[in-house]
Amino acid sequence: MDHLVVLAADLASGVSWCERTLGITPTAGGEHPLMGTHNRILNVGSTEHPRTYLEIIAINPGAARAIPESARRWFDMDDAALQHQVAQHGPRLIHWVASVPDVAEGCAALSALGMERGAIVTASRPTPQGLLQWRITVRGDGLRLMDGCLPTLIQWSDAHPCDSLPASGVQLQSLALQHPQSATLQAACAAVGVATHLAVGAGDVPRLTAQLSTPRGPVTLSSFIPE
Repeated sequence: MDHLVVLAADLASGVSWCERTLGITPTAGGEHPLMGTHNRILNVGSTEHPRTYLEIIAINPGAARAIPESARRWFDMDDAALQHQVAQHGPRLIHWVASVPDVAEGCAALSALGMERGAIVTASRPTPQGLLQWRITVRGDGLRLMDGCLPTLIQWSDAHPCDSLPASGVQLQSLALQHPQSATLQAACAAVGVATHLAVGAGDVPRLTAQLSTPRGPVTLSSFIPE
């Protein structure tokens, strides 16, 4: 487990959501010149999930992006239906990212199962502590795969965001994945070595469910929006 991804229509509404939902104000974060996005992050590391953070991400309306205009941003952020859901219902959990020691090896393992996680790109963002750099899988169409339940893979350089993030008072207790193709999802997670401390089950509706302890008490984040 590396981090949870919460998509917001804009960063201000994402921060407000965090204050209302988790009881804290995220202060760390920055810009992603590659994608024209920006974020706020908070440490949610726990005994079960150390070096884990929550990312609130949004398109940065005032920023150019290095990728071609024809390319899609990561995490389905350019998908019109997803944008509409977030605009209507507010920020929500949409995805998770798994840290692997060798992202190329992880991609090969998924490819052997018939899953193309995407190209491996190098990204970075400046921080007061220096430049954060990582290698991450990004498909040209921006798809998350398996409705966001199959993780994006990331390989960090020397520094990790949690190295400089103070404890937030929020801790991730568990992450559960539900999908109609649960056996396929379980096999994919096992193939890249991220099945530990992860519950994968069958269900008619794809869903990510994160349980967190917060200053406001237990909080459940779900990717599912009832009709």
